[in-house]
Amino acid sequence: MSDQASAASPLPRVLDALGVGERDIASIAPLTGGTYNTVTRVTLADGRDWVVKTPPPHTAALRYERDLLVNEVAFYTAAARAGGPAIPRVVRSETDPAAPTGAYLVMTARPGRPWHEASPTVGDGDEPRLRAELGRIVGQLHGATGAAPSGFGYPAEPFGPLAPTWRSAFTAMTEAVLADAETYRARLPYPVGDIRTLLAGAAPVLDEVTRPALVHFDLWPGNLLVTGEPGARMIGGVIDGERMFWGDPVADFVSLALFGDIERDRDFLAGYAEGSGKSVEFTDALRTRYALYRSYLYLIMLVETVPRSVGPEAADETWELVAPHLVDALDAVRLGAGISSRTHPGSDD
Repeated sequence: MSDQASAASPLPRVLDALGVGERDIASIAPLTGGTYNTVTRVTLADGRDWVVKTPPPHTAALRYERDLLVNEVAFYTAAARAGGPAIPRVVRSETDPAAPTGAYLVMTARPGRPWHEASPTVGDGDEPRLRAELGRIVGQLHGATGAAPSGFGYPAEPFGPLAPTWRSAFTAMTEAVLADAETYRARLPYPVGDIRTLLAGAAPVLDEVTRPALVHFDLWPGNLLVTGEPGARMIGGVIDGERMFWGDPVADFVSLALFGDIERDRDFLAGYAEGSGKSVEFTDALRTRYALYRSYLYLIMLVETVPRSVGPEAADETWELVAPHLVDALDAVRLGAGISSRTHPGSDD
């Protein structure tokens, strides 16, 4: 095994479990850009191209981040039947951290580079076409039911078994990140108790969701690979499914239009209608659900800066970027649910 492989301590054990020896390896290269797992690309002499993921040693993390590889394996397994060639295939996985190899995931590598790195050179009508293609892929993914999920929530079950209703699952998810905020004394624009009350007041709108859909929940440009030449670019990969859950497909719209508004993305929505078989109707109730999911993601982004020890400068940058969007999302929750301003976080009433 090369010095590179030896430096990534779990990797030699994982490759040995797959029967891969040093002479079988053409190259090994660490992949950057993630914020949790260690990711390594392994190209074999026979042409097979793999990505190996191993979780970090147990460290301070958010409550929902327990056994994230379980979620990712569930995502790729279910998505492989619905998302087409852009979805990596699972080669082998071990989700038990106590196994001799430790937990790991080996999957097929997908071509391309992250969308945000390719975007400065995207031209000749690539952007609208790529957004439509992405819409079709996501619409197909939202139709996947995987192994007939028995309920809603994270497959790793960090808060207990999958919930029978989406309202109870999402309530547990938001309660967990708010509890993390209290544990880590995270900086939020309003007191945790006020945010909790506001989100609970809007929870009845979640009862509209009755089917657990496959939700990636991290579809920002860094997790979308783009390949091909300008004028003929395609989506080469949809990766990093570790944050997935079974829930409301509308939740995916948050990262797909991060800090923006998915309703303005006509190309994506047209593709989504084609992939899912139906257009998205932006009712008041759907917009309120969308605001709830925006609130959830922005809470995670603010709270996670503490256990990740990003440092004061990075924490301040995240605050300046995310906090105003969290305020806007909470405002939308309050207005959409018709909640009195007396229960609005920060109200003087």
